[in-house]
Amino acid sequence: MAKDPIRVLVTGAAGQIGYALVPMIARGIMLGPDQPVILHMLDIPPAAEALNGVKMELVDAAFPLLKGVVATTDAVEACTGVNVAVMVGGFPRKEGMERKDVMSKNVSIYKSQASALEKYAAANCKVLVVANPANTNALILKEFAPSIPEKNITCLTRLDHNRALGQISEKLNVQVSDVKNVIIWGNHSSTQYPDVTHATGTWVSMGVYSDGSYDVPAGLIYSFPVTCRNGEWTIVQGLSIDEFSRKKLDLTAEELSEEKALAYSCLS
Repeated sequence: MAKDPIRVLVTGAAGQIGYALVPMIARGIMLGPDQPVILHMLDIPPAAEALNGVKMELVDAAFPLLKGVVATTDAVEACTGVNVAVMVGGFPRKEGMERKDVMSKNVSIYKSQASALEKYAAANCKVLVVANPANTNALILKEFAPSIPEKNITCLTRLDHNRALGQISEKLNVQVSDVKNVIIWGNHSSTQYPDVTHATGTWVSMGVYSDGSYDVPAGLIYSFPVTCRNGEWTIVQGLSIDEFSRKKLDLTAEELSEEKALAYSCLS
């Protein structure tokens, strides 16, 4: 029996990452080879022409799983009925910009898009934030989309996770597939802590809403080791944290708390 299409939103879809991502979603790489999708693509008005070009390429490719394409600069239209949202769009830091200026731009973007998801997305929508500062963007989105379960909002630290796997495999001269259970703790920034002290078994690092595990302050979007089953993540519990690791975990939590305070100051 054919499955109903899943509506997938990609913001910043006319950018380089979005342009590379949407055909992979249309081919079934993200949701599976038997899952039809309807793609919703959102970008800013100056990118409207490029966005329509991306839509034309998707239509030309005639992907069997692609059952429709919405290309728009309107957040409400983009968010209506979506089951999955991949938030690639954001405001990058430009030369001469202060950190607070960049934060203010992204707080505004994520407040607006979160409000649209809150009102118009499908129930139980799952959201992945990619755009930097990813952890704090995800936290702002959570604040302004309160009906979306906190477990459904994560940010991407998989690039950091994979980089650590690659570095270890090169250092030890082993296959990357033989390196397991590296952890990225904390922020998607220079304060993150790549931890190799538990590198056996299988889990992955994801930026998720902290519940106080490992004495990380609750209320932050923080990268933890997690396992995923039946579409839900669970923080891996019971790992021993030595003194060196404790300091690193606290340092990146402190940075995230500062980012959170800065982001909230942009709202007032």
